[in-house]
Amino acid sequence: MRALICGYYGEHNLGDDALLQVLLGQLPAGCVPLVTAHDQDLVRDRFGVETTDRRRLAGVIAALGRCQALVLGGGSLLQDTTSFQSLLYYGALMLAARLRGQPVILWGQGLGPLRRRRSRALVRRLLPLATAISWRDAASAAQARAWGVEASVGSDPVWALPAQPWSGRGGPIVLCFRPVQQLSGAAWIPYLQALERLAVAADREVLWLPFHQDQDRGLLARLIQQDLLGEALASRSRELAVQTPEDAMDAFRQAGLVLAMRLHGLILAALAGSPCAALSYDPKVAAAAAGIGCPCQELEAPSDGQLQATWAAVLDTPPAAAGIAALQRSSQVHREVLAALQT
Repeated sequence: MRALICGYYGEHNLGDDALLQVLLGQLPAGCVPLVTAHDQDLVRDRFGVETTDRRRLAGVIAALGRCQALVLGGGSLLQDTTSFQSLLYYGALMLAARLRGQPVILWGQGLGPLRRRRSRALVRRLLPLATAISWRDAASAAQARAWGVEASVGSDPVWALPAQPWSGRGGPIVLCFRPVQQLSGAAWIPYLQALERLAVAADREVLWLPFHQDQDRGLLARLIQQDLLGEALASRSRELAVQTPEDAMDAFRQAGLVLAMRLHGLILAALAGSPCAALSYDPKVAAAAAGIGCPCQELEAPSDGQLQATWAAVLDTPPAAAGIAALQRSSQVHREVLAALQT
């Protein structure tokens, strides 16, 4: 059995690298993956798999013809926030696979956002094409159920990675920040000022970890250039260079606190046992924070002036191990859905 593994791979995003790592480890014995990727050299070298260019739909459909199954792997692929064309891309692959009689598996998926009426109409017609589905959150499962599609639901697949021992008491504050539309120009100031006060009061270094290399790298320099960082915060800040999810987890293990906007940054921080808090630009981040039991500031809501106190309360205080273990167990439903590849 050869399966086309389709997702946002090779795009220099550590979260998607972590998803692919988990998915490849959960494939049934004898299933050979062919992975869609943008940076094909990176994916081939890191994971030892055959690849095809994910940005060339004709080439991906040709690759599907050399396979016996299609797996949409992790993340929220059935959404139109990126573009309606992105949704058409995945829809075309699902239809092509079913026309060939191939199974279609939606593995660890989030559903939406679907902002357009035509997007919702399209996805309602696509979901019945799937042979097997696992959702990564209850909201996605509920939406699918409202459209008549029942499927298993668990925590995000990245929770299946092994937990690590934390050793960061007294360690730096690590930031997993990203550019978002809610934080433009002066909108950053309340968060950066609270961070500066915390770093000074606790006497901590501040490490900026770019989780998505193309989007997040250089954010610190840009904010300094816009004169948005205070002198004390700027003097304590430096950007880290990380290449793999393992590199990120190593940095998180040694952190006194991780402040994360990135969903999988938050999950990896919790798996590393690190104290953490979230800044949510998307409901999926808030949902993950609730599962972990860590503080979460919604970026759509104005800051209440208590950020420093909120973050100080969890500094050097790891999340409950029992809660993390429960999320890890919940993620195992995604392994089970891949059993359809053996039939």
